[in-house]
Amino acid sequence: MLIGARAYAFGVLDNLIQQLGALQSLSAAQIAGAVNALTTESVSIESKAAFLAALAKKGEAPEEIAAFANELRSRSIQPPLDAATRSCEILDVCGTGGDHLGTFNISTTVAIVCAAAGVLVAKHGNRAITSKAGSADVLEALGIRIDLSPADAAAALRDHGFAFFFAPNYHPAFKHIAPARKLCAERGERTIFNSLGPLLNPVRPTAQLLGVSKPELCEPLARVLQSLGLRRGMVVSGIVQSPKSNAQSLDELSTLGSNTVAEFYQERGFTSSTLDPNQFPLQPATLADLVGGDRDTNAEIIRRILRGEDRGPKRDAVLLNAGAALFVTGSARSIGAGWELAAQVIDDGKAMAKLAQLQKH
Repeated sequence: MLIGARAYAFGVLDNLIQQLGALQSLSAAQIAGAVNALTTESVSIESKAAFLAALAKKGEAPEEIAAFANELRSRSIQPPLDAATRSCEILDVCGTGGDHLGTFNISTTVAIVCAAAGVLVAKHGNRAITSKAGSADVLEALGIRIDLSPADAAAALRDHGFAFFFAPNYHPAFKHIAPARKLCAERGERTIFNSLGPLLNPVRPTAQLLGVSKPELCEPLARVLQSLGLRRGMVVSGIVQSPKSNAQSLDELSTLGSNTVAEFYQERGFTSSTLDPNQFPLQPATLADLVGGDRDTNAEIIRRILRGEDRGPKRDAVLLNAGAALFVTGSARSIGAGWELAAQVIDDGKAMAKLAQLQKH
């Protein structure tokens, strides 16, 4: 029976690989079958990797990404949020990674600042994959628990306005996909999971600021977020301009160059635009001013920003992205107003007080 199931699952992937090779998109039903095969332990790693590589080579359509996200979210463990918490605007702020620029954990810092501003923040993340310190690594170094049970994380979100949802604890099916992803990575092949991670928050947030490493991904992924039922969302990709090298893309709003933005809101439609950071009170900076290090180095950077001690370019990067996150949640009327609110939260000591509160639980 096991041999038959394995042969069937392999047959599904083999047929889909042929279809992808002909540059034909997959239907939702076919993607459901693919996810079933990918999460079947007995299917070979090589078969799974071949499918993921074929899909990436064709190029994932927004409808395919959304179907994968829906299928994988249906298999995730759901935190037991109470009705009052569920009725609130719940924010996630994260990046896809993959820009390889070595910046400190900007999104994680922004998440704490937004929580200090009164926003419910459900931070979904993992340990480092393409950087020296992922969100889980740096939060752990800051003394914030990342291993809460689903019930305890839901309670933390309700009681403290912030909780970290450690991806491996909520997506048990991923353990059967991880070896194929690793094989693709060793071959230098990207996969759909580079984009999927930020779409799989088990809390199912209502608002999200998502950073991507390629500007051309902003609009497709914003449409995916919208199709997943978020009320408010913004997908951004920044440019790092340097006189000594070609422009590079950053999976955050950049203070070092122009930004591509795709956004949608329940009360109004979908828009795409560019954002010039020079409209904000920025200090002169280069990429070197935003570079971090390992988890302990980045944790100290975050503490210095939250204490108001670091008032340089790193703070500017946090204020710009926090401004966007606060705007996305409706807590500020514009990104500029969000910048001012984030600065006030830091300068009033609320950000550091929030960190201290989170360290106790």
